[in-house]
Amino acid sequence: MSNAIIVKTNELPKSFESINSHNLYLYVKSYLAAQRSNTASVKNRSEVRGGGKKPKAQKGSGGARWGSKRSPLFVGGGQIFGPTKRNYNQKINKKQKVLALNFAINEQVKKSSLFVLDSIKIDSGKTKDALRVMSELNQRDTLIVVDSIDEKTYLAFRNIKSCYMVEKQEVNAYLISAYHSVLIEKSVLDVLIKEV
Repeated sequence: MSNAIIVKTNELPKSFESINSHNLYLYVKSYLAAQRSNTASVKNRSEVRGGGKKPKAQKGSGGARWGSKRSPLFVGGGQIFGPTKRNYNQKINKKQKVLALNFAINEQVKKSSLFVLDSIKIDSGKTKDALRVMSELNQRDTLIVVDSIDEKTYLAFRNIKSCYMVEKQEVNAYLISAYHSVLIEKSVLDVLIKEV
């Protein structure tokens, strides 16, 4: 595998320089909101078990009326306005998604941490060969973007904690901005840059 080439700012379209960072903020906000598990749920008074018989007489006790033990006023009763299934998704326009991706790519290029290779393949399937590639980059953690992941390359990289491999259709602005560096195949970068 040949040495990785650092992408320079002048190799990107000039329009990348004028993209507002707010597009990335909105995309990351939307992306993380979509990852929320949405499992928080409580029972209201109609869902709590029991409460068929009136707990005490309507009149004569001198106190308030008790209609049902399922009332939120009693221990074991229903919950008032508790969390229920909720949709956390936040809408973001397609154009903003593209702008966010372009901004994230541009930021990596500014930091000199976007590296390009013609092909990222480890035919041996050995981790030591993958580590050799990673040591050339000399980065804390790296996102590896390939056209398609073959089995041998996957086996070589899967045990390296400091890197994460994705195919081109999985890549997004959040992933590119979350890693300290990006190693990408040239064909994939060309496709991403054209989506302006």
